[in-house]
Amino acid sequence: MITRDQARSAISQGPDAREPLLRAPRSRAQWFAYLYILPAFLIISVFHILPVGYAVWISLQSGVVRRFQFTGLDNYIRALNAPEFWSALQTTIFYTLGTVPITMALGLGIAYLLFQKIRGRGIYRAIYFMPYIISTVASAIVWAWVFDPRTGLANYALALFGLPAQQWLIEPTGIFKLIGEGLHFSVPGWAEGPSLALVGIMIFAVWQVIGFDIVIFLAGLGNINSELYEAARIDGATGWQVFRHITLPLLAPTTFFILVISLIFSLQAFNHIYAMNRSAAQQLGGPLGSTRTLSIYMFQALYEQNRAGYASAIAVLLSLMILGLTFIQFRFLGKRSENA
Repeated sequence: MITRDQARSAISQGPDAREPLLRAPRSRAQWFAYLYILPAFLIISVFHILPVGYAVWISLQSGVVRRFQFTGLDNYIRALNAPEFWSALQTTIFYTLGTVPITMALGLGIAYLLFQKIRGRGIYRAIYFMPYIISTVASAIVWAWVFDPRTGLANYALALFGLPAQQWLIEPTGIFKLIGEGLHFSVPGWAEGPSLALVGIMIFAVWQVIGFDIVIFLAGLGNINSELYEAARIDGATGWQVFRHITLPLLAPTTFFILVISLIFSLQAFNHIYAMNRSAAQQLGGPLGSTRTLSIYMFQALYEQNRAGYASAIAVLLSLMILGLTFIQFRFLGKRSENA
């Protein structure tokens, strides 16, 4: 404990005399800080760091569980040379591009409407958020029935508009090719787009996740100073001008957060794809593998083919892709969102 006389003497003698007095309590505080973070560090190490290290170690092995043999980077080379891997990566990209932008756009629009002073907006907020808290597997099974080609509600809705019935979750043909056939023009193979089966899964994903985006956008809208809106209206700004020049720039940090989280979740999507495949197509990966994302491909390699090393290599490659994409977002979009 530093006495008052010691402090006065150190102040009168200058900075060199004050340094020893400040060093001891600071080091003691550092030790207490380490003790406080120790439980969290142990939990993260046991449930995150060690499993990741073990997965990397398995990815360098071949054979079945308990009969591993070190093979180095063979699993990675085999994965990168496999057409199935690149097909699964393409499907994953289709799924991400077909869900993240649409979900964010709809979530922002609905959140902006629910942020206005409308009657019953609390009920509307609960309704939109409810799909996100419902069991993913249970709701996916219900949506698989909705897309049933014989008795599903999706084909019934198409019939109301005079459109032909579709096979939905058992249709491997690309969505743009189907549209081209309906309009009587040909679509080249590279422009066929995702399969109709994958589009059905995308529709479910948007329906389920949009509630999360709405809640986060509502929180971001609540942090915007209402005086800015009042000043803009006094100056004669229209609704679109207020939204364009005030809401969007000030929502940049919130939008960036949702973008990062949504991309990570979409690249790891598994539960609803698995459930809808099993319920409708009765085969994992969908018709002709048209809904086989990287997570599904990894699952098949592990549980159907018993290739633990190969599956771990796919998991490591997927993790590196997510890490690299997240780094790029923080590098090029993070500072812009903070300075907005």
